[in-house]
Amino acid sequence: MQGKKVYHEKLFSSFQLSQRVPKENFYRRLKEVLDLSFLYSLTKPYYGSCGQKSIDPVVFYKLCLVGYLENIISDRQVIEHCSLRLDILYFLGFDIDEELPWHSTLSRTRQLFPEAVFEEVFTHVLSLCIDRGMVAGHSQAIDSAPVKANASMDSLELKVPEEELDEHIRRVRNISSMDKPYYDGRKAKTNKASRQQRSITAAKHELQGIKSRTKKWAKDQDTRQGSRHSKSKYTSNKTHYSPTDPDARISVKPGKARKLNYHGNISVDTAHHVITDAKVYHADLKDSQYLQDVIMRLKSRLWQQGLIWRNVLADAGYSSGENYDFLERQNLVSYIPQHGTYKGGPEGFTFVGDENHWLCPQGKKVTFRKRVLVKNSLQDHYLTKRSDCKNCPIKKQCIGKSYEKRIGITIWVEQYERNNKRVKSRFGRYMKSKRQSTVEPVWGTLTQFMGLRKINTIGIAQANKVMHLAAMAYNLKKLLKYEAKKAATMAAAIALCFSFLRQKIKGFKALIFPELRFC
Repeated sequence: MQGKKVYHEKLFSSFQLSQRVPKENFYRRLKEVLDLSFLYSLTKPYYGSCGQKSIDPVVFYKLCLVGYLENIISDRQVIEHCSLRLDILYFLGFDIDEELPWHSTLSRTRQLFPEAVFEEVFTHVLSLCIDRGMVAGHSQAIDSAPVKANASMDSLELKVPEEELDEHIRRVRNISSMDKPYYDGRKAKTNKASRQQRSITAAKHELQGIKSRTKKWAKDQDTRQGSRHSKSKYTSNKTHYSPTDPDARISVKPGKARKLNYHGNISVDTAHHVITDAKVYHADLKDSQYLQDVIMRLKSRLWQQGLIWRNVLADAGYSSGENYDFLERQNLVSYIPQHGTYKGGPEGFTFVGDENHWLCPQGKKVTFRKRVLVKNSLQDHYLTKRSDCKNCPIKKQCIGKSYEKRIGITIWVEQYERNNKRVKSRFGRYMKSKRQSTVEPVWGTLTQFMGLRKINTIGIAQANKVMHLAAMAYNLKKLLKYEAKKAATMAAAIALCFSFLRQKIKGFKALIFPELRFC
C-alpha cells in the first residue's frame, strides 16, 4: 500500500538537541574538547558595569570559529548558516527556539577585543595540540602568502607633497555632484588614512624610477584591457594609497594582477602540521625583513610551552646575511636557500682573510677601502690601484673600460657559506622536501577551505585577528582528526591482540582436547 506523508505542525513537542546530534559528530566532539571558560575573566576589563548584557564571549568565539570551519567569510552568512544546523546550535549552546545574535554584533565585538585576546585564545588551542603530543617543536617551517584586502584598486588616491596636501583635499571636496560621474576612479565614501599616509615620502630618484616604469608598463601591457587608455597609470605604494584601508598595500605575484593585499605569515611544526604562529604584515615588505620578528615571537611561545626549537626551514625569500647571523646568535640552525643576489667573491680572485684583501689572477692586491650600506645591507668595498690595472694583459676582460677593479661583497660571507653548506647537504635536501610538504599545503588549505581567501575586515590589527581565528580553526580540525585516528588505531591494536589470543587459545585447546579442534 502506498504511503503519503502529510505535515501537520504540532502545538507542543518534546525535543532535545543532545539526542539528535550523533556522538561522532564533529561539533559534538569539538564541544567536549574545547573549553573557553577562561575568556570570561580575560575579557571582563573590556565591558562596563551597567547597561544591556553583551553577547557571551565564548559564543562569539565559537561563532567566529564556525565561520572559518565552514569556509564562510561573511558574518551575515555565518548567522544564517548556524541557524539551520542542529549540530552547530548544540556546539554554541543554543536551543532550536532561541534566537542567535545579530550579525553586526560579531563585527562590533571583534573590534572591541584587542589582538592580545585573540592571540591568547590561539595559544590555548596550540597548548591543546601540544598536550596531545602533536607538536615536536624542534623543526619549524615558515612561509608567507598575499591575502586579498577588503579594498578595491579603483579607490586608490594619489599621494601629494606635504605642503600641497590641504589644497589637494580642498579641491577634491569641492567637486560638484554633476562632475562626480566623470571623476576618475571609484572614490571611497570616507577617507580613513592619516595625514602621514596621504603625504608622499618617496625620494626624487624613486619617483623618477616609477615614472620610467609607468612608460614601460603602458608599452608592455598592451594586451591588458585599458592599459593603453590615457588615464591608465602604473600604481605604486610610494605614489598611491587606499582611503578605504590605508594599511593595505599594492603587491603582485608573477602571473597575477596587481591588488591591495596583506602579507600573511605562518609557522608550522613539521611533526603533524600544526600552526605554531600566525601574523599579518604590510604587503610592501620582503619576507626577509620580518623574519627576526617571527623568530623572537615563536621562540618565546615554544619556550613557554616547554619545547626546544632547533631547525628553521624557509624558502629563499627569507635569505639575507643579517638573518643568517641573527639565527646563529639565537642558536638556531637555518636551512634557507640563498637568494640569487649572493654570488660570493669574483671568479678567479682569492681572499686573504688575515690581511683583509683580495688577490687577482695576476697577483695584484685589491685592498679594503670602506664599508657602506647598500639596499639595507652592509657591504665591504675593495679597490685596486689604477697603476696596477693600467698595463694588465686581462684588463679588458676584467674591468672593461674602468680604471680599477671594484669588489663589493656582503660582510656576512662566512654565515652565507655555512648556511649554503647545510642546504646542499643530504640532510638539507631532506629538509627542503619536508618544508615543501609541510607549510605550503597548509597555506593552500587556509586559503581554499578555511575562509582566508580574503580579509573581510579593515586595518592590519583586525586582519591579525582574522589570521589567528583561521589558524585556530585549522589546528582544532587537526586535533580532532588526530584523536579519531589515534582512537581507531588503538581499537585496531586491541582487536588484533584479542584475535591473536583467540588463535593461541584455540590451538592450545586442540592440543589438549583433539576432539574440540573443530569447535
